Amino acid sequence: MEEDGLTIVYTGKGKGKTTAALGIALRATGYKKKTCMIQFIKGSWHYGEMDSSKKLEPEFEMVAIGKGFVGIIDDKSPKEDHQQIAKEAIRISNEKIQSGNYDIVILDEINYAVNLNLISVDDVLNIIKSKPRGVDLVLTGNYAKDEIIEIADLVTEMREIKHPFQKGIKAKKGIDF
Repeated sequence: MEEDGLTIVYTGKGKGKTTAALGIALRATGYKKKTCMIQFIKGSWHYGEMDSSKKLEPEFEMVAIGKGFVGIIDDKSPKEDHQQIAKEAIRISNEKIQSGNYDIVILDEINYAVNLNLISVDDVLNIIKSKPRGVDLVLTGNYAKDEIIEIADLVTEMREIKHPFQKGIKAKKGIDF
């Protein structure tokens, strides 16, 4: 008998949302479960999980689709480009979720994509409502909308209490990226 898949949301202003999702992937890999992580915002920068994810293959697949963080200092892309790529990420997400090839699908930074108006909350709700019964779905990113929180099975809010950036310490390899 197939178990019901969960919808899990990691949100909040504190660090650790993507890391928590990767923890699920690491644990699932130990049980030979297949996981796909689709990254909605990240993509143009190099970060550790781009390399480490390859070490978890064939159980883990990472698809980095985004053009990088939207609207920050070195972002030269028009918002329309980010929107187009986010819509493509939605299409790929639906394809992966419906394929029957994955036990877990992680939609990394999808909540940010909604908050930045790259995709709609309805796009996300449709994904959640149409996922096959046995697929666990993990959504990360700050600013999770109330409608998503309401429909989810598990919601964890990361809360920043203290951050090294406040002391002038820059992002650190292996910890932040």
